Amino acid sequence: MPKNTSKKKTLSGRRIVALLLAFITLCVAGGAVTSLLFLPAVLGANSVVKAVSPSLEVEGIDFDVTSLPQKSTMYANDGKTVIAEFYAQNREVVPLKQISTAMQQAVVAREDKRFFEHAGVDVQGVMRAFVQTYVRSGGDQQGGSSLTQQYVKNVLATQARESGDPIAEYQATEDTVARKLREMLIAEQLEKKYTKPEILQGYLNIAQFGNNSLYGVQAAAERYFNTTADKLTPIQAATIAAITKNPAKYDPSIPANQPESQRQRDIVLKLMNQQGYIDKAEYEKDIATPLVDTLDVQDVSHGCMAASYDAGFFCDFVVHKIENSSEFGKTAADREKLLQEGGLKIVTTLDIDANTEMMAQANKTIPANDPSGMEIAIASVKPGTGEVLGFGLNRQYDTTEAANTDQTKSAMNYAVDQVDGGGRGFPIGSSWKPINLIAWMQAGHSITEPLVTTTYYQTSLFSCKGYTGGTDMWHVTNALTNGTVSPESPLDGLARSHNTTMAAIGAKIGLCAVADAAKQVGYHNAIEGQEDVYSSISMHPSLLIGGTASVSPLTMANVFATYAANGIECTPIAIKSVTDTDGKSLQVPSANCHQAVDKDIIQTLAYAMNQGVVRPDGAATMAQLANGRKSFAKTGTNEDTYLTTGSFIPNQIATYVLVGDVQDPMNHRVANIAINGQYHSYWDGGTIAAPAARDFLNTYAEKKNLPIDNNYGTPVAKYMGGNVPKS
Repeated sequence: MPKNTSKKKTLSGRRIVALLLAFITLCVAGGAVTSLLFLPAVLGANSVVKAVSPSLEVEGIDFDVTSLPQKSTMYANDGKTVIAEFYAQNREVVPLKQISTAMQQAVVAREDKRFFEHAGVDVQGVMRAFVQTYVRSGGDQQGGSSLTQQYVKNVLATQARESGDPIAEYQATEDTVARKLREMLIAEQLEKKYTKPEILQGYLNIAQFGNNSLYGVQAAAERYFNTTADKLTPIQAATIAAITKNPAKYDPSIPANQPESQRQRDIVLKLMNQQGYIDKAEYEKDIATPLVDTLDVQDVSHGCMAASYDAGFFCDFVVHKIENSSEFGKTAADREKLLQEGGLKIVTTLDIDANTEMMAQANKTIPANDPSGMEIAIASVKPGTGEVLGFGLNRQYDTTEAANTDQTKSAMNYAVDQVDGGGRGFPIGSSWKPINLIAWMQAGHSITEPLVTTTYYQTSLFSCKGYTGGTDMWHVTNALTNGTVSPESPLDGLARSHNTTMAAIGAKIGLCAVADAAKQVGYHNAIEGQEDVYSSISMHPSLLIGGTASVSPLTMANVFATYAANGIECTPIAIKSVTDTDGKSLQVPSANCHQAVDKDIIQTLAYAMNQGVVRPDGAATMAQLANGRKSFAKTGTNEDTYLTTGSFIPNQIATYVLVGDVQDPMNHRVANIAINGQYHSYWDGGTIAAPAARDFLNTYAEKKNLPIDNNYGTPVAKYMGGNVPKS
């Protein structure tokens, strides 16, 4: 007969001695010095172990379940609507009182039927496992670990993982006598410090109940049955309890696993029946129910790609704010860990209605798959608060490689600054010009004062402390006519969007006065490290017509929010509040709202902006809102690369729209091109950006029933040359 070469579990003398010593040591630690291995009274050994006081001191091991990694949840501004979830381990810790009795019973029945009798180590279970694994020929390997021991193993492995210690993590799970002995001794001490319900609560929150890093019964209840842990029925609880033996093979959400998952579920149900947790009728009914008929599997996708309500770009903005804000940790790694494991409740400033309508308007204006390939980015801010209400881009948020080749997808939010996941900003054309009028009035001038203009300005005329200029000439003309109007007042220059008048303003008061006004209303460049408007990239005379601006749509929306809030400027914020697992509020970045510009100047500016909408020769006529609502807007066209419009409803919302090819504007210009089926040889802010802003604001105002304030924009006499026009 050929020799059997199959592997068998054989014991060397050393292994047998080691195992026996381990068990005897356990008994000594428990005060049972007698040879329990050979006593007929072994069935009563649990009462002996329960009575002892273990001497092992365990330091540095935290068994507080609230310190476990937990998923963080991001909410809209109502604090109730979930946008996205973040986790390294999908876990939501819940107290035992919020876990159904059936779930507690199912785990005890499956894992440790004498859990409420022993003192941390089930001696009978250890004996059974020893005999089955090492004495009986061909016996199956048995674990013999009590539920308390399993809890200890999970805690040690989790803490090692959190500490970035792979060696300790391996040692916490390796199949060795030393590891088993350590678990036993710690379990004995643990039972002296914590009650049985506390240990059971800990286990139910730390154990793995499926693939995709799913931990704890609350997450399992939501994943498999679309319910909560307190509502789990016996059949649902049995399904979950069965998973821990082999999460990869028993996860019922995987179709290939379902036959075995059902078999394991039925084993648990049988154990529950045998142990008196469910009666025969319940048992027979449940095992006769197909597993698939009980499931209601929910998507476990997480992060911003899985964000609801088309809020992927906003979600990404919030994540960058957390990663960049010292309020959430000393280092970027600390902040990322807090987000992924801190169990945070993050209430954002997202207005679902605003974000949804902006995304819809962006795709209505330029469909994502439009042959033009043009992009549109929209941002909105609530005046006087700094709250970012949302974004609109004609792209799907996607961080996979698909975004590199698919025109309809993007991982970058071009509506925000570079540091917040956006681009390097954009020149914005004439939508800059209201800043010039603020600087002009701050210098003590009237907006009706006539200015002599020309098409050539020596750059030294704009010199100031932050800009020297030179002998070179700046050639500037008005759009379409390529000429100038002279003389012309700043009021007319803004309404008609004339460049030469803006140049005359800068030549009269200096470029620094304009730059200072820009900073006051919230302007900064989008390029990381060159945010200051005094940076060399922006501090040139053409800044007066937005040509050297390098700004994000969000920053400009915030600038227009300053115009809409009587001169109150705020830092844009995306987060209203953050609380941790204990309900403690964490500090969040502040909007720092303050009166930045005199309200008389802002009211006069608003009047001038409205003139650009209502006058027949105005450049912003396409921005007129519906229902007789007084409208305030400024369009912009940066040559034929970017088209812009900023608009606002006083004290309610400020919106900014930018259109262009953000990838390659110089080689793909907005001219002689069809966009969304409409061809123009010449496009400007008034032909596409202004209608987009108008239509969005009309829809939003109607949806929110925003009040009409037609008193806003009342000019002040001293800035009107002493003459206030009749309303």
